[in-house]
Amino acid sequence: MSLRVFCTVAELESFTAASLRLGLSPAMTSKHVQRLEDRLGIRLLNRTSRHVSLTEAGALYLAQARQALDGLDEVEAALSNVALSPRGTLKVSAPVWIANAMMAGVLAEYHRRYPDVCLDLDLSGRIVNLVDEGFDLALRATAPDRLDPGLIARPLGQIDFRLVAAPSYLERTGRIARIADLNGHQMLMYSGVNIGPDLTFNGPEGPETVRFRIVLRSGNETILHLAAVEGMGLALLPFWMVQPDVAAGRLEAVLPGTAAFSTTLHAVYPSRKYLSAKVRTFIDYLASHNGPCTYGLPPK
Repeated sequence: MSLRVFCTVAELESFTAASLRLGLSPAMTSKHVQRLEDRLGIRLLNRTSRHVSLTEAGALYLAQARQALDGLDEVEAALSNVALSPRGTLKVSAPVWIANAMMAGVLAEYHRRYPDVCLDLDLSGRIVNLVDEGFDLALRATAPDRLDPGLIARPLGQIDFRLVAAPSYLERTGRIARIADLNGHQMLMYSGVNIGPDLTFNGPEGPETVRFRIVLRSGNETILHLAAVEGMGLALLPFWMVQPDVAAGRLEAVLPGTAAFSTTLHAVYPSRKYLSAKVRTFIDYLASHNGPCTYGLPPK
């Protein structure tokens, strides 16, 4: 019980709110957390008169405690043959480019279906350690053989990338008519993937490799997108991210039938026998969503 009380206090950042949710008195709620801290010999929460926050040790403990409680809840639900209602904080890591209006609509609809789940999204673009950092799952666009073999990866669909540039850049450097013309062009390169200045495209006569001149490298796709609109160079970005700019003439698709590639968006999560209801419902919802081009994917 003390473990569940601690997780609830940490999630709500309040002893009072936690006591109301759990049906305990504030004094009993505080006693449970104090008992847990005494047993562990560490302080888990910083307490002031107005605020409760996790200590560094508390954050590490919470990440493991959540997983333990989720697993226990699933086992108890399976034994009692009762469907478990998704609730609690769902911590998700995702690429920066997942932040778009269509994805916001997906999150809003999921919340309407499961109002007791609080979505905590990390869009820093870094590759997180799911277990050590307490993430429930990650959304990663990559080939299956590049994923950690210790994780479960469920494919959600294909994401299409296109090579784009501003009209001002193409007018300054010259229009591109074939793959070989790409050699020496300025490239705004995404640093989240391990690729260099050489890229290979499938041309009419087979694969062709060209070398770009990288003028900007970043793990944040938004700055690459904005720099492309400003005419700084070419950028290879998710198509739906740049589609409005292409339609408005702020960007042009370069060799649209050739200079493109697709990759698979995966939901990646730790291998656990009992998957929590909040994780399972979120992944199932993303996989079955029928909205138009939610992730840059065609509707199912």
